Amino acid sequence: MNRLFLVASDMDHTLLMPGCDVSSRNIEAVNRIRDMGGAFVLSTGRSFYMTTKYIRDLDLRCPVIASNGASIYDPLSRREIFSSLIEEETARDLLKLFIKRNTNATLYGPDGIYLMPGSLRGEFLEDYNRSLPPDLQAPLYHLTEDDLGRPLPKFNKFLIIEPRHDELDMVRSYPSLDLVSSAGGFFDVMNKGISKGTGLRFIAGHLGISSDMTFALGDSENDLSMLLSSSHPIAMKGSDPRLLQAAEYITDTCEEDGFAKAVGDFILKTVSEKR
Repeated sequence: MNRLFLVASDMDHTLLMPGCDVSSRNIEAVNRIRDMGGAFVLSTGRSFYMTTKYIRDLDLRCPVIASNGASIYDPLSRREIFSSLIEEETARDLLKLFIKRNTNATLYGPDGIYLMPGSLRGEFLEDYNRSLPPDLQAPLYHLTEDDLGRPLPKFNKFLIIEPRHDELDMVRSYPSLDLVSSAGGFFDVMNKGISKGTGLRFIAGHLGISSDMTFALGDSENDLSMLLSSSHPIAMKGSDPRLLQAAEYITDTCEEDGFAKAVGDFILKTVSEKR
């Protein structure tokens, strides 16, 4: 099926509230996008393994932008189309630093999610898994100092939560890495040049969708590249000021089903006018 337009949406605080299901209004809006010949794309800082529930609930068929653009997954084959892996020695250096500081850090990779000794994400991830059958659960692993002496798993993103200023400075000192905020106190670390924006452009090209028929919705700093890479940027009310400045359209908050409002009042009207 040829898609006429693409809608890429952030997940947390845009399509849904963290730990919650997608609202019935937003599910209906996703279906309306498909009914009009559009491609709906999840775009998230989460690992792909933390999107499977929503892929099932929304019956998604288009590739998913995960790990803040460092991973692009085909939800049908459950295989990566693209992965930007962090160089092993760089990952090892950061692991040493974060283990020494007991940093609240979690790592994402093609084979699963890795909890460092200081990570406080375990309960959130385990709660997610408990809501799913075994085949949809996220593979969880624990890293320790002993792992530093062995070949490391492959990683495409570090998530660090409420890091110290000197830890952020250490990450910024690596010319091969980018660091961006994904929420209050949450920071994503990926390879230089990797973002949700690169993910959006990749999928638009992959699906053969014209660059002037792309829409993007988000609320946080890590969504800015995606909005700037789209032809029609949309910000949630109360978003990071940089998104509000970049937006062509500002919708309601996530709690008010701003995603559904943007689809009905802006996206589908814009598509109809361009036909």
